Amino acid sequence: MNSFLNVLVDIFREPSVIIGLIALTGLVLQRKSFSDTLKGTIKAFVGFLVLAAGAGVVSGALTPFGDMFQHAFDVQGVVPNNEAIVGTVLTDFGTQAALIFFFGMVVNVLLARFTQLKYIYMSGHVALYLAAMIAVILMANGFESWQAVLWGSLAQGIVTTVSPALVQPWMRRVTKQDNVALGHTGGFGIATSGLVAKLTKGDSRKSTEDLKIPSGLGFLRDTTVVIAVSMGVIYLLVTLIAGPGYVEDELSGGQWFLIWAIMQAGMFAAGVTVILAGVRMVLAEIIPAFKGISQKLVPNAKPALDVPIVFTFAPNAVLIGFLASFAAGLIGMGVLAAVGGTIIIPGIVAHFMTGGASGVIGNAVGGRRGAVLGAAANGLLITFLPLLILPRLGDVGLANSTFSDADFGVAGFFVGNAANWSQAAVIVLVLGSLVGLFVGSAIASRRQAARAAVAADSAPEQEQEPQPTS
Repeated sequence: MNSFLNVLVDIFREPSVIIGLIALTGLVLQRKSFSDTLKGTIKAFVGFLVLAAGAGVVSGALTPFGDMFQHAFDVQGVVPNNEAIVGTVLTDFGTQAALIFFFGMVVNVLLARFTQLKYIYMSGHVALYLAAMIAVILMANGFESWQAVLWGSLAQGIVTTVSPALVQPWMRRVTKQDNVALGHTGGFGIATSGLVAKLTKGDSRKSTEDLKIPSGLGFLRDTTVVIAVSMGVIYLLVTLIAGPGYVEDELSGGQWFLIWAIMQAGMFAAGVTVILAGVRMVLAEIIPAFKGISQKLVPNAKPALDVPIVFTFAPNAVLIGFLASFAAGLIGMGVLAAVGGTIIIPGIVAHFMTGGASGVIGNAVGGRRGAVLGAAANGLLITFLPLLILPRLGDVGLANSTFSDADFGVAGFFVGNAANWSQAAVIVLVLGSLVGLFVGSAIASRRQAARAAVAADSAPEQEQEPQPTS
């Protein structure tokens, strides 16, 4: 049984494999030729590997920066990092997490099939992290394994269906279409960035991509150059504060600290460039292939893809969003230190991924102001929301790391508090959410049908209106 679960986890935790399988299924359902099917499947698979390789380069450049930042400013506290805490969770609750992960995907597909929320969550790695969080919360609160798997799978399916739906109204503003969604555990924070951008009434015509740059600084119109220069300044500043002794002894392996800082900034920019290339490759293959699934299995379904999928639409907004989100995280950390609470140290990777996406969403809705304020709102959320789930993680919550993105905080708060209250409360929460989804979906379907009927009735009347005579 465990070996079978390990195989399932190995397959479905890899987004590139999921993307490849989805592309293969869609192309087969469309009865494409063997050549087209093979080409589309491999290009979708490899495209996501390119994207993942870029993300790995970015993460590799950011991780030592986080360590250096803590040393430079002498801060100790909890660092939100999904990979770090999931490793701890899977050691004790790997079986439950794997089953919740797998059956949660099944629930997501069923909800997409039978409700109006047509989003199929394809970011397998963060879905596994979500399953791990749900598993540890339920098991730490006295659930039997089968109970944790049953109710955890339903909760997982609900979250992975609702999260893309929250972002989609803003996502349409970015893509100018409605054929792709965003599937990531930062969904709540990213959706909040769109709402904040709307409420602050920024001008979407004043885009971050249209920043006026003097002719002497024309090189800054190149996204790769902007990212390399900006991150170079940041790395050099923090490196100087941390000091050559710490950097060369602990981080650079003896390499001169200033050269090391410049290399890390360059690696960061290179990683972002690779991500953008991978995104273009994936979109070129997965959208046409997904039509087969949409037409045959889940009508009108939309793939919910990882956050880098939005980076190509506004690369400047990605950098601005990251910096605004990180700055808000620093402010939040200062507030927590001032009030004597548990200090949440900004997780660099989380702020880059979700802050960057929030910047893109905010820019599409409210221009430059929206990009800054929307991403800042996300930064505050992922600073304070982790505090809500720390008490519900049992012994795992005593570690110096926790889950980082906004969906973890929101889902963990509701599931964790319900589990702390009683098992019956979890059952009521899950079943009530399912009923709400189906009722809301039915209401939305009727309204959609009514609007279509009104449009159909008005069309003949417009055609029969007499034309004015000359």
